[in-house]
Amino acid sequence: MGRMHSKGKGIAGSAIPYRRRPPAWLKTSSDEVSEQICKLATKGLTPSAIGVQLRDSHGVGQVKTVTGSKVLRILKANGLAPKIPEDLYHMIKKAVSIRKHLEKFRKDRDAKFRLILVESRIHRLARYYKRTKRLPPNWKYRSATASTLLA
Repeated sequence: MGRMHSKGKGIAGSAIPYRRRPPAWLKTSSDEVSEQICKLATKGLTPSAIGVQLRDSHGVGQVKTVTGSKVLRILKANGLAPKIPEDLYHMIKKAVSIRKHLEKFRKDRDAKFRLILVESRIHRLARYYKRTKRLPPNWKYRSATASTLLA
């Protein structure tokens, strides 16, 4: 399947190890990893940033192999999950920055076109998250109040 708003049909990506057990050299327990996840979440890190931090600083390649559940599920269990999903958050952030750019450069037609594409992706993703009940059914993206969602 190709990209939504471009010609690319890329297949690049990384593959996780087949073994579903943590490596033998990893000495951290699942409770320690869960505590670390909660500590990083209270600092304000996103779930993907928490995964990168654990991988780079603590040697935990896959959180699921160590704890048995993913980062976001651990955060939800402890009540630390973000209000809106991370991918939707970043798309809204992109739309806000494009809109800010358009205030300064009103004649930038390419930016105007890209804003339309980004906002259509936001609406599509919001529709999916409402259907899967990760967003409340009355949640609506409005460009005027989008910057308040990021704060």
